[in-house]
Amino acid sequence: MNNIVTVQTAVTAFADWIEPTNAELDAIELESPLILAEVDLLDAQIKAMDHPENEVDTRRIRRARNRVLNARRDLANRTVGASTAGGAA
Repeated sequence: MNNIVTVQTAVTAFADWIEPTNAELDAIELESPLILAEVDLLDAQIKAMDHPENEVDTRRIRRARNRVLNARRDLANRTVGASTAGGAA
C-alpha cells in the first residue's frame, strides 16, 4: 500500500513570504538591546523564585529593571529620531 503524502510543505517551504524581510530584520536588530534586557530581567526574577527573598536578588532585579527602562528609553529616542530625520517636521 502506498501512502499518499501532501507536498504542500515542500512547495511552500521556499516561498518568499516565509522569510523575514530586510525591514523586519532591521527592526529586530534595533529592538535587540531591549529584548536582551527583558530576558535578563526574566532570568533575575526566575532566580529569585527559587528561595526566600534576599538583598542580592532585590538588587539584581532592580538593576535588571533599570536596564529594561534604559533600553526602552534608548529605543524610543532612536525611533523618534529616525522618523523625524526626513526634515519635514
